[in-house]
Amino acid sequence: MRRVVVCNIASVDGFYAASDGNPLVLNMDAAFDEYNRTRIEAADMLLLGRKSFEGFSSYWPGIATAPDDPGNRAVSEDNRRISRAFNSLPKTVVSDTFVVAADNAWRDTTTVIPGDEVPGWIGACRQEGNGDILIFASRVLWNSLLDMRLVDEVHLMISPNALAEGIPIFTLSAAFTLLDSVRFDSSSNVLLRYEPNRG
Repeated sequence: MRRVVVCNIASVDGFYAASDGNPLVLNMDAAFDEYNRTRIEAADMLLLGRKSFEGFSSYWPGIATAPDDPGNRAVSEDNRRISRAFNSLPKTVVSDTFVVAADNAWRDTTTVIPGDEVPGWIGACRQEGNGDILIFASRVLWNSLLDMRLVDEVHLMISPNALAEGIPIFTLSAAFTLLDSVRFDSSSNVLLRYEPNRG
């Protein structure tokens, strides 16, 4: 049975991005890239909000074939593998109005569903395989799914900086059980893997 797995990065004081919406203030380093690569390669499909889809589909398609640039982490082998996985995996975007543009590189691998169809879609997809239904970014979407008790795991990469203000990672109160924590030899990030309490 497929699981719904959320993967996001957050500041140590619980922010998803700076006040202006910029997530690049967080420590997206090589350890972050490697972990994201392992998650996407374990996935069967991607579930995304509209804004995240638009950002990802404008950036990731060309990384796999970008010219070599030694020392540029953006085109590291992990990121090239993420790009290849993004390009091939089926993607579902949740939106009541969005239409994928004809020239979007992911048009042929993307389906759009309205918000009220998401619970039924997840219920059907759970029964069709054993990989993950993976959600990157898409904070508004996965918080709503968390509220509906449709999320199986939340993986938070904790960036070693406090923003003091910004966009909070959570939009609702929730309780979790810690499944695992991981430190990285080459990074000050810490990975926390949680299971939402459904009581």
